[in-house]
Amino acid sequence: MIRSAWSTAAGIRSGELAAVDVISATLARIAELDAEINACTVVAGQTALAQAAEVDRGERSGPLAGVPISVKDHVWVRGLPATNGSRSLAGFVPAQDCACVARLVDAGAIIVAKTNNPEFCYRGVTSNDLWGETRNPRDPSRTTGGSSGGAAASVASGMVPLAIGTDGGGSIRIPSAFCGTTGLKPTFGLIPKMPGFRGWPTLSVTGPIATDVRDLALAATIMAGPSSSDPLSYPSPSGGYLGALDEPGWSGLRVAFSADLGFAELDPDVRAAFNRAIERIADSGAAVVEASPAPQDPSPLWDPVALAEGWASERPLLAAYPDLVGADAAAIIRAGQRMSVADYLDAQDARARYATTWLGFFRDYDVLLTPTMPVTAFELGRLGPSTINGVAVPDSYDAWCALALPANLAGLPAVSVPIGQGRDGLPVGLQVMAARWADATALRAAAAVNVSLG
Repeated sequence: MIRSAWSTAAGIRSGELAAVDVISATLARIAELDAEINACTVVAGQTALAQAAEVDRGERSGPLAGVPISVKDHVWVRGLPATNGSRSLAGFVPAQDCACVARLVDAGAIIVAKTNNPEFCYRGVTSNDLWGETRNPRDPSRTTGGSSGGAAASVASGMVPLAIGTDGGGSIRIPSAFCGTTGLKPTFGLIPKMPGFRGWPTLSVTGPIATDVRDLALAATIMAGPSSSDPLSYPSPSGGYLGALDEPGWSGLRVAFSADLGFAELDPDVRAAFNRAIERIADSGAAVVEASPAPQDPSPLWDPVALAEGWASERPLLAAYPDLVGADAAAIIRAGQRMSVADYLDAQDARARYATTWLGFFRDYDVLLTPTMPVTAFELGRLGPSTINGVAVPDSYDAWCALALPANLAGLPAVSVPIGQGRDGLPVGLQVMAARWADATALRAAAAVNVSLG
């Protein structure tokens, strides 16, 4: 079984492990499993082995020296294809690393693979015409979720202990919940996401998916901080992500919880798993209060921002290569064409008012616990569930992911941690949200959830 990134790095530093052996085992695991799972788009085996040899010779060092990682196809890695899941970008190889990827490499991490995402990261499942569909390691007949589905699958299958994904509407947390991994959607601006694709510039962030919360904290420590290559990255007033995990459980934390934020439907087994988790968290000493901001479905706020930004970003590709963009992605791109500049600015103004409500909520509470997703992983070949708890899913862009959207709209940190299984034996995730820049608090609470649940 693969070790965590933290313990792998420690083993290599101590001489207990050889980096070449770690990378060789990783590549063997990918070769064994990926024909079925289809998590990886590119495997950089020879380069990874050469870098591992440098670690063993003492020529590469750092807190992640020798640790194998995967990086989402959407995220730029110098010299490796970044297709963004689209045939229209099949030949694109960036000449630059995304700033946060460069930081991981400087810390000694070894990139063994790029991982699959839906075309332009547009969906909450992972399938495209270029690379095909990624399958859930927990049950290959089910989806991984998306859009960082390949990243989560690479961790859940034991290929790598740490993966890099992105999250514009739940894209780290959805597959983390479905695959039973941990995932951090950081505060907007905490981790630089450029150089890279334009995408959803005011919604999307880059962050880690891992085997455990300590690995998330380690990755955040390395990746965070402003970069001159990303003007939407900012200095964090906090930090101490690893140190926060040494704090004593729930002591001093004001903990709110809500199963549905007052508007969402949940499948009964997800609600039951969440309620059991809250009971055990309360039994472990947390002072929990059922509370949430005023109920409001965020999908009508998220949709116009995402659609307008998608039109601006992917319009040139659709115009230049209309036969190479998939039908679903093309329809989503064209949906943004209907919006005027005034429409977009009005949508951002409505979003700002919504975000203000959420920021005010975190004056009274340190963390808010919710289910990550209202369902467990559904069957392959579908874009989403048609019903949740017997109620039809609203006709809105990936409306079934609505529990994830507040963190993107308000720029909040959110961590997904596994809390058990649904009736189908598939993972259920719990989401920990916190105030802007309180990523350390969110990580601390996520670690406390794990301790509470044993």
